[in-house]
Amino acid sequence: MRRFPWFFALGGLALLLGPLLASATDSTTNSAFEQAVLRADNASDSAPGEVPASLVGAWTLVRVDNVYPDGHRVALYGPHPEGLWIIDAHGRYMMQMVRAQRTGFVANDKSKGTPEEYRAASLDSNAHYGQIRADATTFHTHIEHASFPNWDGKSGGSAYTLKGDLLTYTVAKPSSGAEEGAHGEVEWQRLP
Repeated sequence: MRRFPWFFALGGLALLLGPLLASATDSTTNSAFEQAVLRADNASDSAPGEVPASLVGAWTLVRVDNVYPDGHRVALYGPHPEGLWIIDAHGRYMMQMVRAQRTGFVANDKSKGTPEEYRAASLDSNAHYGQIRADATTFHTHIEHASFPNWDGKSGGSAYTLKGDLLTYTVAKPSSGAEEGAHGEVEWQRLP
């Protein structure tokens, strides 16, 4: 019995994980995100509405602007924002944007911030993940969860252009700092 303890350990692990693995294919017990991932994994690579190969990969943020009817721009995350957008071949994505220069919390504990620190932390970053589908000019996203909770479960579309390794898209109605009539423009550079 001492010669094969790993055999018994694997057997015990199988007994513990068996019900979990069986429920992973049961859509009645999966979260909405898990169901979306399963649908994406089961989708045909050539199905219409999939993400084009030209969008798949990793992108670094160039700019995030609110653009007003008179043409002036406001850089939402400062002059040199940072961010990463990863899109896989099944249309799953993760995006994060942050102001390059941010101030830390004085207490060094995010549960003990001041109202001003919480406001800055909220306005200086944006993150979300979900599903993306696209054709040659428009992409459609379904946000599973976002740092801005009002976006959880929301879907929308954006016109985009791809010129070489530079991808630019518009946001019809920005969620922060924009007056009536403004739109957002976001630009990403493909990472090598």
